[in-house]
Amino acid sequence: MAAVREGLPEGRYGRSADERADRKLKVVGAVLGACLLGVIGWSAVHYITSSDVTGQLIRSKPVSDDTVEAVLEIRKDKDATAICTVRSLGEDGGEVARKDITLDRREGHFTQLVTLHTTRRASATALEGCTSSSRG
Repeated sequence: MAAVREGLPEGRYGRSADERADRKLKVVGAVLGACLLGVIGWSAVHYITSSDVTGQLIRSKPVSDDTVEAVLEIRKDKDATAICTVRSLGEDGGEVARKDITLDRREGHFTQLVTLHTTRRASATALEGCTSSSRG
């Protein structure tokens, strides 16, 4: 008597439906896992680099060959001290002035006129950023 086979020969007709489903689940799981890691990484970077002080350069103008005036708009906690860095560049793109300004006004939102003394005539001025330190 001949033996009766229960299933198809192994590997003869391609993958089974279960193997294809398992592979799809693995791919979907890997994509979702990568997305989750991306969100966690973005949140961590945002948390670490965020500051409770924000600043914006409203306008700036060179008033002479060695002086630039800039107007900054600052938003901060009333009890925090803001430290903002402003820099000016010359025609060739080289830095002609850099200044750290400490702003300890007890206001949450204000504008501040800043004067920078430059090594030569400035053509552009930028606010590099602001950080805070608590009052002690």
